[in-house]
Order: sequence, then structure tokens, then C-alpha cells
Amino acid sequence: MKTVLILYGGESSEHDVSISSARNVVAALDTSKYRPILGYLTKDGRLQHVTSIDDTIDGGTLLPVLGENRFLVEDTGESIVPDVIFPVLHGKNGEDGTVQGLAALLHIPIVGCGVAASAVAMNKVFAKQLAAEAGLQAVPYLTHRAGDETLSYDEVSESLGSPVFVKPANAGSSVGVTKVSDAATFQTALQAAHQHDDVVLIEKAIDARELEVAVLGNVPAIEASPVAEVVPEGDFYSYESKYAENSQSAVQIPAGLPEEVSEQVRLAAMTVFEVLECRGLARVDFFLDRQSGELYFNEINTLPGFTNISVYPKAWQAVGVSYGQLVDRLIQLALEK
Repeated sequence: MKTVLILYGGESSEHDVSISSARNVVAALDTSKYRPILGYLTKDGRLQHVTSIDDTIDGGTLLPVLGENRFLVEDTGESIVPDVIFPVLHGKNGEDGTVQGLAALLHIPIVGCGVAASAVAMNKVFAKQLAAEAGLQAVPYLTHRAGDETLSYDEVSESLGSPVFVKPANAGSSVGVTKVSDAATFQTALQAAHQHDDVVLIEKAIDARELEVAVLGNVPAIEASPVAEVVPEGDFYSYESKYAENSQSAVQIPAGLPEEVSEQVRLAAMTVFEVLECRGLARVDFFLDRQSGELYFNEINTLPGFTNISVYPKAWQAVGVSYGQLVDRLIQLALEK
């Protein structure tokens, strides 16, 4: 029986998404093989020992004991010794290498990528640059950093055309993303994105299909799921179109693509996974231009959602891998490395 410390919640704007994901991971855990322990990260960054996902009453602060493979429960002095950490965290201080670094200092295996891959993948600009070195193209973009001179929409549209997408460089779940087609909206969108990150990405908007691939394994033994296609309710796959109860957005698995295009997308996903030196799992997202047929790398998510509508588990379910089997495989991959 292995002890699995499931970390969820967190300080990012994706706190509630993390709770939904964790609920499914706990439900899928085979309790004949694994003993779950829950670590709830509050919105102000405190790590609490709780007894259930839906009852976040503080059961004592969990204190990491570096180098000793364990945590102490502050109030009781109890030692908790996980065999593996399963982070079900999204966004800042969760999937950006910080928690992965903590696991390394504790000497405890962790599900998913390590420090470097997590940090690089979280930064959309860095990920695009590394993907470009591997021969994959990205939609044309500009960056704006906090403290830079204010960009005018005329400058942006002259370089990228109109409309454009404005998004934080380090965020997920489409948080802080705005589609912009005029000067007034652009300044508001820029300010909104900077609330989430010092670096903002401004991308050319293209008429494209949104494709996603789930990658599983440790290099060199990795595999890619069937290609999924996101069919958003509105102009793009916004936070609201993902998670609103009445959302009409849909995911088609497999995407209706010619076999050779599907294989191209799957190979590109595995290439990005390898180039960023990922481990365990990642979801790799692309745009397929409807007119030209050009494939563009969009981003990679090293801790994709496990909510009821999340693409990563759905993509594996489409080929007969259940939630339980997927969770088991991810834990085994962490122990393996």
C-alpha cells in the first residue's frame, strides 16, 4: 500500500478548478493500492491537512521536513511520510516548478514534470521559443512586460493585424485572455492580463481549429492520445466557455482530421514533450489554420485539468483508459523515475 499525498487548491486564479480536478482524482484512486492523504493549499498559500475534498476544515498545518521524505502536522506532531506526491494544482505556485522543487528538496517522487520543464512550459513565451528550435512554428506574437512603454493598438495591428489575443504569459484555463479588435479594448485587455503576470503575450488572431493532444509516459517510452478538437461556444475557448454550467462548448475526440494530419499533430505533441524534457503527463495544444492548413504550436500544460470536462482524461478515455487506470499509471510513472 503506497501513501499518496494529493495537493490541491493553491494561490492561483485556478483554485476552484484545482478543487474540481482533485475531487475526480481522489474518486478514481484505487484504495486497495493507495492510501490518500489530502493537502489543501489555501488561497493565501498555507498547506493544511484535511480529511476530505469538500471539508476544508484545518486539520493542522503541514510542515515539510526537507531531506527526510516527510511532513509534520504542526498541531499534533504526527509524521506524514508520502511515497509519492500527486499535485492537482494549476497556475502560479502549483505547476510552475515551485511545488516540484519542494518535492525535490523533500526527496519525494512527484507525479508529472520536474522543476525545469514545469517552469519553462508555464511560460508561454519560453515554450514557444524552445518549440521553434525543434522546427515547430507559433502564431506571430509580441510581448509586453510590466514597466515597458505603453503599446498603442496601431503599433500592434500594424505588426500583427487585427484582431489579436492578449493573454498573460504565465497562466492557464484562459484566465485573463481577451480577444481585441479596437484601441479602447486593447488597453483594458493589457491591464487585465498584467493583473495575472508581468509578461503579456499579444498574438495574431487566425481562423483556426483548436487541437489538443494528451501525452503520457517518461521519455523515451511516451505515447500520444488521439487528437481532440475543441469547439468553443463563442469566439474562442474562454474561461467561461470552459467552466460555466450552461456552456455549449464541446470537445470532439477524435478530431475529424485526415489521418496524415492527425499523425502530424500527434508527432508534434511528442516532440514538444521531449524538447521540454517533460515527464509523466502533459497536454499539448495547437492551432490548425483553416485556410492554409498550417499547424501552429500554441502551448503546453504540464498539469492539465482532471475536471468533468477536461480534455486530458477524456482523450485517454476515448481509447479505453479509465480515470482509475490513468491515475494509477501516473503514480507508477512518478515512482519509476
